[in-house]
Amino acid sequence: MAQTRDQKQELIDHYEGALAQSRHAFLMSFDGLTVTQATDLRARVREQGGSYEVVKNRLVLRAIEGQDLGELKDQFRGPTAVAYSEDPVSLAKALTEFSKDVPAIQFKGGLVDGQAIEASEVESIASLPGREELLAKLLFLLQSPITRLARGLAAIPRQLVVVLDQIEKKKA
Repeated sequence: MAQTRDQKQELIDHYEGALAQSRHAFLMSFDGLTVTQATDLRARVREQGGSYEVVKNRLVLRAIEGQDLGELKDQFRGPTAVAYSEDPVSLAKALTEFSKDVPAIQFKGGLVDGQAIEASEVESIASLPGREELLAKLLFLLQSPITRLARGLAAIPRQLVVVLDQIEKKKA
């Protein structure tokens, strides 16, 4: 069924609001993907706090013109789906894990921090540690000097008590 001009404009507005503003997105083709697999992929992407959309190329190209995602305009050919999220590493992990099980998913390219990346770089991004893991490492590194300082400061009164105790024993 053909879409009316209003329906097309609604889609363009949606793409402008969601996709065009996204700083992290991955483009993929999905030839041969079953409905069950697509549903599973959407659920995995949603678990990572992202969204997965099959897009209409002509309409999305109008929406992303002049935006960061516009750098990937040559990739919008054939059946195209876009997955986007605030955390590119966890999204890339979910997508690459899914693409290993389902060869119908082929990466076309992506956008990370507003910079276009090649399809081959998606797996490299997926191998990076996740945001939570990086924050935990940072917290450990920040906490380590403070912990050592606290232990050192706690040792001073303890050593003073030991010295005073030895002086008392010597006098007695």
